[in-house]
Amino acid sequence: MSENTVPKKGRTKVARAINKPAVPGPVLETPKLPAPRPQVEDGEELVADEDAQIGTVVRSERHKRSWSLGQLSEAANISIGMLSQIERGLATPSLKTLRLLAAALEVPIIHFFDASAPDKQVSPFIVRANERHCMDMMKSTGINKMFLMPPGTGLLEMWEFRFAPGGSSGGALYNHQGEKAGLVLSGRIRLWLGEESFVLEQGDSFRFASMMKHRIENDFPEEARVVWVITPPTSGSHAPARQ
Repeated sequence: MSENTVPKKGRTKVARAINKPAVPGPVLETPKLPAPRPQVEDGEELVADEDAQIGTVVRSERHKRSWSLGQLSEAANISIGMLSQIERGLATPSLKTLRLLAAALEVPIIHFFDASAPDKQVSPFIVRANERHCMDMMKSTGINKMFLMPPGTGLLEMWEFRFAPGGSSGGALYNHQGEKAGLVLSGRIRLWLGEESFVLEQGDSFRFASMMKHRIENDFPEEARVVWVITPPTSGSHAPARQ
């Protein structure tokens, strides 16, 4: 018999041991752990709330007019897909997109942010510094816009824009009816008029016809503050009114 040969009886015992069914034991369930919460940067939750607010107002104004998404898309020259995302709070609209929506719906831009604000007595002539309406668009454009006008209709709008480093009015040059003027309160900005750019510093001012293709940006390391005057108002002949 070879050293590697296992006796027949031994092989039988081994085979029986291998083929013997296992005795069933208790089934242990793996505990389900809660899904990890995604990391949220400071301010992102506030931006999400703001996006939801804008979407709610756009949808409400559209329904008031019994418009379909297609009708608003055609009136505002914005794609149906983008409109759907805005209404569901899944997209942060740019300043240009808000302007187009405001014009199509004939409401002031500030309406998208303050539509649910409570009524209160305000002066038709004066706006206190602590009562300014603010459009915080830091995440999408790097700009905070504060409305400086009292309520009511008018022929112009006046804002204070605060441009964070890297903030911009948009990627592409754009134009529209009207006229714009401004004064740099602090910092520096770059103003593009057609193919020409101008660096404006504290105390510098400007004016140009809005039909000129233009863009404004802050490509400098410090915040810039600019008084910004627009005519006609962003919603046509009506200045944003307090709600």
